[in-house]
Amino acid sequence: MAVTVKECLELQLLEVEMLLSMFPGKGEVNLEEDAVPGVQRYLRNADGVLPPQLQYSIDIDVGEAKVKVELQVLLPHMYPHVAPQLFARSDALHRQQQLQLNTGLTSHISSLASGDLCIYEAVQWVKDNSLPYLGNRKLSSESASEEVVVKATLHRMWIYSHHIYRQELRKKIFDCAKQLNLTGFCLTGKPGVICVEGPRENCEEFWRVIRYPNWKHISCKHVENIETEGSIDGLRLFHAFEDLQFQAHGDYGLRNDYHMDLGQFLEFLKQHQSGHIFQILFGVEGKLSD
Repeated sequence: MAVTVKECLELQLLEVEMLLSMFPGKGEVNLEEDAVPGVQRYLRNADGVLPPQLQYSIDIDVGEAKVKVELQVLLPHMYPHVAPQLFARSDALHRQQQLQLNTGLTSHISSLASGDLCIYEAVQWVKDNSLPYLGNRKLSSESASEEVVVKATLHRMWIYSHHIYRQELRKKIFDCAKQLNLTGFCLTGKPGVICVEGPRENCEEFWRVIRYPNWKHISCKHVENIETEGSIDGLRLFHAFEDLQFQAHGDYGLRNDYHMDLGQFLEFLKQHQSGHIFQILFGVEGKLSD
């Protein structure tokens, strides 16, 4: 019998309750205020629009020095039958060490049986396996470069929002993308779409920064990972972070509730070898007019 989204979301809430009981300290488990209620509302009316993917973080004390490692968790709607997106970060680790730590974490989680809740397993793995990285903070530039050549991965995130209008929000998006050396675009209007591509840790940091403190109507719809030997720059679909705006349908004057021309957006995606993303973002197959 096929597993439903409703069944998966119920399991996700049970797991959150378990984690909150196991980590009762203030700030140990960090949830957005509306995260759990949003899922609960959907479960009461499963015919409605899917809620944003459940996202939270867990602060983990590692070693006798109790160095803080933060495990960031993003759960696809079909988790635990689809792997969670996990990222461990710490101020005590530089980027290369974080990359190595997360490569090990991803490998461990992928070895577990599909359908099993695994966030606590991930917490225990981080607690048990972070010390070697924390204890060896000075890697030679030569060995670090060799590791990058072997394991370089381009991470690309496709982010959907009900709308993007406010100038201060757009400034935050562009400033953050520039600071993290990410390429992609921001489609302003209704709906709003953001694509960022670059090193995984940079993309995850971008996602963390723009979401907080209270951007509720936003979700990461799709993630792509492409491995290569050498520089990831040759895998980028975009050469900069673009400000994407298309003419709106209809005459809406100065109102802000205008819909962008999605036909033009589909054409833009196809020009950048990403036409398949249209259906992922909007749930319908895109067709260009003749």
